[in-house]
Amino acid sequence: MIEEKKTPMRIAVLTDIHGNLPALQAVLAHAQRAGCDATVNLGDIASGPLWPRETIDFLMQFRWPTLAGNHERQVLTQAPESMGASDAFAARELGPLQRDWLRALPPTAWLDDEVFLCHGTPDSDLVYWLGSVTVDFGRGASRGLRAAMPQEVRQRLGTGRATQATLALCGHTHVPHMVQVEGGPLVVNPGSVGLQAYDDVHPQPHHVENGTPHARYALVERCAQGWQVQHCAVAYDWEHAAQRAEANGRPDWADALRTGRVGRTEDDVQA
Repeated sequence: MIEEKKTPMRIAVLTDIHGNLPALQAVLAHAQRAGCDATVNLGDIASGPLWPRETIDFLMQFRWPTLAGNHERQVLTQAPESMGASDAFAARELGPLQRDWLRALPPTAWLDDEVFLCHGTPDSDLVYWLGSVTVDFGRGASRGLRAAMPQEVRQRLGTGRATQATLALCGHTHVPHMVQVEGGPLVVNPGSVGLQAYDDVHPQPHHVENGTPHARYALVERCAQGWQVQHCAVAYDWEHAAQRAEANGRPDWADALRTGRVGRTEDDVQA
């Protein structure tokens, strides 16, 4: 019996750009040098105090598989008074053309019959797949976030068609990580292109920190032995992005963009 050979594929996996156009352009230049066969964008494209409109205008020239993340949904459906500061800034900046492009984006997709794409998990754009929020934020050195346990990753996979994938790509946490589900897909989060740290209060207070300001993405390659993953950290002019955030009233973003760590928080800015 002759075994069918899989077509080689190298995928550039991008997510959580958050309007950081210089970071996106640096990542794309890096990916082009790597010779990718495909590029995917897993959502949270524009929300934030940087270049939301310009980022969408730039992305509209490409025909990549692109998803809507939770921030796309929030910007398009929430009342302005209900939005957080990052969504509200993006909502003010976007015009009809950019909004129409966002409305057409699906919440999940398949690149081929083996590669599943989502923003958070197969069933939610708000749930972290490879991370779990804890209740011990601020105790000792706890940031209120840990890597998800194997059984949590398997549970969040659900029971739908995504279980048939050999590779599942997700974003949302901004943290580069991957987990092999026993009897299921390799789940890969490439980290965030545009924002390497943030503070959040849902469902519990926690901080996300990557520790450096480099833009993150992943190169995922199908080879004879299975899927091979390279997490990439790309230098770009993060000082320019930080100054843009400060000019738009978000020193908390400026701290995160410069360092990859949480400095001032959103509550500090609003106080």
